[in-house]
Amino acid sequence: MSLPVSAPRWRSLLFVPAHVPRFVEGAHRRGADGYVLDLEDAVPATGKEAARASLAGSIAAVSRDGAAAMVRVNHGLRALVRDLEAAVVPGLTALVVPKVENAGYAAEVAETVGEIEAERGLAPGRVRLILQIETPAAFPHLDAIATAHPRIAALTLGPEDYCAAMGAVPDPDTLAAPSFAVLRAARAAGLLPLGFIDSIGAYSDLDAFRATVARARRHGFRGSLAVHPSQVPILNEGFAPTAAEVDWARRVMSGDAAARAEGRGAFELDGRMIDPPVVRRAADILAGLAE
Repeated sequence: MSLPVSAPRWRSLLFVPAHVPRFVEGAHRRGADGYVLDLEDAVPATGKEAARASLAGSIAAVSRDGAAAMVRVNHGLRALVRDLEAAVVPGLTALVVPKVENAGYAAEVAETVGEIEAERGLAPGRVRLILQIETPAAFPHLDAIATAHPRIAALTLGPEDYCAAMGAVPDPDTLAAPSFAVLRAARAAGLLPLGFIDSIGAYSDLDAFRATVARARRHGFRGSLAVHPSQVPILNEGFAPTAAEVDWARRVMSGDAAARAEGRGAFELDGRMIDPPVVRRAADILAGLAE
C-alpha cells in the first residue's frame, strides 16, 4: 500500500458544524486552507445521524474552491464506526481524531480507514489523520502516537479539553508546557505541528490573536485549527513567510550553493554565519511557497 510520507502545509483549518446546512454551504468563502466538518463537540447527539447522512454532499460543498475537506469524528467506538463509514468518501482529505491517548488507538483508526478505502476503490493512503492530544494520559506516549502510522499528518493540542481534564484555566501560562510537548513530538516525527499557545476560543481581540499566532510561528508551529471565520485571515498571514523572509531564504540558498561549490560548509551573510541548520530553516521557508 502506498502511503504519504511528507507533512502537508495547512495554515488554517476552520471548524464547521456538520449539522448546520447554511454554515456548510457558505464555508468555502472563508478562505481557509481546509474545513473541518465537525461531528463531535459542535453537534448534539440528536443531530449526528443527519450530519453523517449529509457528509458526502458537505465534503463536496466545502472543497468546491480547492480547499481540503476534513471531518472530525467522535471518540466513542460506536459513534466512531458510524463516522468513519460516513466520512471516508471521495473528496475527503483528512480526519481529525480527538482524544488520542495511545499509539494503538491511532493505528487502529488508521487501519480501519485503509480498509474502507480498499472496499470503496479509493486511492490507498489518501485520507490523512490529524490527531488531537486532549488528556494528560496521552503525554507519556506522544512519540509513539506520532509515529503510530504513516497516515498521520499532524498533531495538535486540544487546549480546552486538556485544561478541563487538568482542572486548569486555558491561557498561555497553563498551555505552554503541553503545547511545547506536542510541538516537539510532531517535529521529531516529521509531522505538521498545529496550534498556538492559548485558548482556541480566544478570538474576540484580533490584535491579541495576531500576536499569539506570531508567537506560535516563532516557536515552530506551522498552522492551526480555528473555531471562528475571523481567525482565518490572521492564521493565513501569520503562518506564511513574509516577503523579507523569502528574500533572506533565497539569498541563503544561493550563498549555500556557492559555498558548497567552493568546498565550504559555512559562509557569511548580512554579518552572520550561515551553516547547515540555518540553511535548513531557509529551505523550510521556501518549501512552504511551493505548497
